[in-house]
Amino acid sequence: MSIRIKLFLAFLLTTFVVVMGMHFFTRWSLEKGFTEFIEKRQQERLDKIIDVLEEHYAEHRGWGELAGNKQHWISLLWHAGPHRHRPPKWIIEQIQHEPDRQWPPAVTPGTAERKWSPFELRVMLLDADKSILFGRKELISQLNLHPVQYEYRTVGFLGLLPGNPVSQASDIYFMEQQADFFFWIALSMVVLSALIAWLMAYHLGRPLKQIAAVVQRLATGDYKARLPVLSKDEMGQLALNFNDTAAALEQAEQSRRRWVADISHELRTPLAVLRGELEAILDGVHPLTPAAIESLSGDVLRLNRLTEDLYQLALSDQGALSYRKVLLDPVPLLREDLATFTADFNHKQISVRWINRLFKPVLVNADPDRLSQLFRNLLTNSLNHTDAGGQLEITVQRLADKLVIELADSSPGVSDQDIAHLFDRFYRVDHSRNRHLGGAGLGLAICSNIVRAHEGTLMASHSALGGLAIHIELPITP
Repeated sequence: MSIRIKLFLAFLLTTFVVVMGMHFFTRWSLEKGFTEFIEKRQQERLDKIIDVLEEHYAEHRGWGELAGNKQHWISLLWHAGPHRHRPPKWIIEQIQHEPDRQWPPAVTPGTAERKWSPFELRVMLLDADKSILFGRKELISQLNLHPVQYEYRTVGFLGLLPGNPVSQASDIYFMEQQADFFFWIALSMVVLSALIAWLMAYHLGRPLKQIAAVVQRLATGDYKARLPVLSKDEMGQLALNFNDTAAALEQAEQSRRRWVADISHELRTPLAVLRGELEAILDGVHPLTPAAIESLSGDVLRLNRLTEDLYQLALSDQGALSYRKVLLDPVPLLREDLATFTADFNHKQISVRWINRLFKPVLVNADPDRLSQLFRNLLTNSLNHTDAGGQLEITVQRLADKLVIELADSSPGVSDQDIAHLFDRFYRVDHSRNRHLGGAGLGLAICSNIVRAHEGTLMASHSALGGLAIHIELPITP
């Protein structure tokens, strides 16, 4: 089943349950209210008959005039009715033709019930001692008795047989008509809700269908697939998140292809040099001298260094570099690493200025070996890419709960476009930072991974000395 069918059935089932619940509740409420109305109307009629009986008793000082006079009794009942003042002619004729018939008559469904009012069929009159005046003795035990009083004493009883108060034809017809109306209204609402449910399912299912189609394109490798953002609700947010994911996958795929191409290029160059030199020696073009062997050894070392950088970068990308973190002060560690480069900086006539703005030692939870690798990579980068006779300033200070280390060197500088990509793998700045200086463009990428593993940040900016400034922030342990 498609999502549209599921949504349609869910909406339709919900609406159907609500409509049916309202239908049955409304019918129950109508029947209950109508029954209460009929019972109230019946009670009012009983009260009116009792009033008529009390007036008759007061006028005749007894039941003598009424006892045995069935026609008078029926006329009195009809006189107390809501609409009629005398019984119909056919009732008088029936009483005259059947004078000995008991009252109320024994009826069978479908015969007398059509001729006699159901209310009159249930009414009986008893004397003060509960003897029958009009009625059937065998039904006395079933009667609900209502006293008839004269001058504050009970002079008789009006008995009512139990039965369904909604028994008149007009009442039954009204209830059946209302039931039919409710049924057709409920059916119309279900049909209308089915139409609305289908429209809603189509409207809600369309973006989901678009998402499924775009996801399928993404699964086949089309990373340029995007979803249109048509709203600001959850669907719109889902489309935005999907587009961000697709863009990230596209960038990752481009990085992977660039990574493979860069690795191939970096490995092919030293291998081609080695092959060329070896072929020249084999062909006798170059003699096998110690200088030739030294040149070949240098190419092998550069190739080995490249593969080691690739290995270290792969480990740092996967988080597989082993970190044995301890509480330490990074400043002495940086000074030791700087001391190992002192001869190289002096040889290139680069002056190094040390600026320590810390008032007391600080402790950082870090791996000393990995921090040393970070510092050495950055010092090597400055040594290789700073002109002879230049400067290097190393500043150490504390800002809030961060230890800030900045390495700023002199020219040559780096353009704004290049600064944004300095920490990308295999990225080199033309002319000043190239393969001939020994770099493969992996050092700063490894540095970025090391700093990130220590929950710090690594940034690059323009140096006030005209070169590049590397800004390191490491969290200080309280």
